Amino acid sequence: MPAPKKTVRRSLLVTPAVLTTVSALALASPAAYAAPSPDSSASPSATPPANMSSVGGARLGQPGTQANLADGVPVLPKDITARSWIVSDAESGEVLASHNAHWQLAPASTLKMLFADTLLPRFPKTTEHKVAPSDLEGIGSGSSMVGIKENETYTVHDLWLGVFLRSGNDAVHVLSAMNGGVDKTVADMNEHAEELQALDTHVVSPDGYDAPGQVSSAYDLTLFARSGLQKADFREYCSTVSAKFPGETTKNKKGKKVRGSFEIQNTNRLLTGDYDIEQYEGIAGVKNGNTTNAGATFTGVAERDGKVLLVTVMNPEKNDHNEVYKETAELFDWGFKAAGKVEPVGELVAPKGAGASASPATGEGQAGGEAGGSGDAATGTKTVGAAAAGGSGGAGTALAITGGVLVLLAGAAFLVNRRWPLPDLVRRRTRP
Repeated sequence: MPAPKKTVRRSLLVTPAVLTTVSALALASPAAYAAPSPDSSASPSATPPANMSSVGGARLGQPGTQANLADGVPVLPKDITARSWIVSDAESGEVLASHNAHWQLAPASTLKMLFADTLLPRFPKTTEHKVAPSDLEGIGSGSSMVGIKENETYTVHDLWLGVFLRSGNDAVHVLSAMNGGVDKTVADMNEHAEELQALDTHVVSPDGYDAPGQVSSAYDLTLFARSGLQKADFREYCSTVSAKFPGETTKNKKGKKVRGSFEIQNTNRLLTGDYDIEQYEGIAGVKNGNTTNAGATFTGVAERDGKVLLVTVMNPEKNDHNEVYKETAELFDWGFKAAGKVEPVGELVAPKGAGASASPATGEGQAGGEAGGSGDAATGTKTVGAAAAGGSGGAGTALAITGGVLVLLAGAAFLVNRRWPLPDLVRRRTRP
């Protein structure tokens, strides 16, 4: 993949018995901050701008570290070198701490979270597509690939596994072709980013490949993850550790056409572990990236002791192996210790159209549902919960997020924040 307001607090109401009342969510006016122009630089300066977006709260637009470290609140880790990071409560939307949260930086493949959140509802996972040569045109040199072959047929399920596990730009381009082409997909992604009030983001390439003017922020990437995690299929794919991917059709000795498969593994090292880093306790996704302009980027979601946190880290200055995951793990550790003790410095805002799209039954609107997808892992895939149990229990979604309810009171829309409990499959992997 290498190459190039004012905040209004609103009350929340949660009705299902398994849910609990959560804190207020801030809504910011899109007019307060404009998205970058296409000709803005993809290579930012060494220091953040003095004036950044204030979406989610004024302090989030200030450069430097923002945290309320009062008595009883643990001290932030001192060895975090990322240009930008944010720690937030995925359920309440509270931002527990941040550092240059709205700094517009190259996002790398973390942008694929927006790609998935935009396109996932459009194709049933059983849909089959025969890859035309034109589908694979325009893929950047050195891109990460899952290994899609021309004139072979893949299901949408296969393609999304390629996007999430191997960060396959080839899979992104095939899905973009199914969506009417790269240009249309880019336009759709920019429109969806605006709907999510992710106003630091400007998409040029749907796969996150470096391009002039392509930027996002730690704040926006967190919004993309939070929105995507409302979808069962998104949760399934981002939590899958390994899967079988269709190979190339060949002829056996008898002249019969056969098509085997090969195993692909998730490149998220907090999900899979590596020689210098352990699988993170309670991890359940989301997406990593690495390009020349972006450096290493990562957004993760994890649950511990009933708390679900989102952490985004962009471009650590320290160049150690797996540094982005190590810094993410440190921020997760801090967040789980600080949750319930630290006063938030801001909030994750709701989508502009949240008041019109939520479903009382499921909490998922038209843009949030799965078109023909059940959210269950397909045969041959291994979710994080199964991996933690030694590979048994194969199918299942690692992260199940129960939607909230939209309530209208006195003509004002009250967005119900989602509680995101994890299923027993994942809870078993957390240690006391």
